[in-house]
Amino acid sequence: MIRSLLLPALLAVSAFAQTRVYELRTYTCNEGKLEALKTRFRDHTISIFQKHGIESIGYWIPQGEKSSNTLIYIVSHPSVEAAKKNWAEFAADPEWQKVNTESNANGRIVQKIESVFMDPTDFSKLK
Repeated sequence: MIRSLLLPALLAVSAFAQTRVYELRTYTCNEGKLEALKTRFRDHTISIFQKHGIESIGYWIPQGEKSSNTLIYIVSHPSVEAAKKNWAEFAADPEWQKVNTESNANGRIVQKIESVFMDPTDFSKLK
């Protein structure tokens, strides 16, 4: 009985997960600004992402020469169209605009942003 009730719910979750798109974002910081960027993400950005349907998967600092100025992270969205909507709403959010202005008061933090949308393979743990 319980099994028959859970199966449709599990299938719905699985189907939802399989339609998600992942976005790999790489931020290159201006000299000496990586800690400010990490603080902004830790203290503000991630919670604002959540408000706008941007699901955080993980955040990394690369090893080697880029370790002093690069943040790499992956987020997910229901679709590329939803991602465009999510990012537009995020950019227009008054809380984000305030945080962004304040964090850049002593010079711009981010020099360059790269974004790549990715679809999971059939053998990926993340779907």
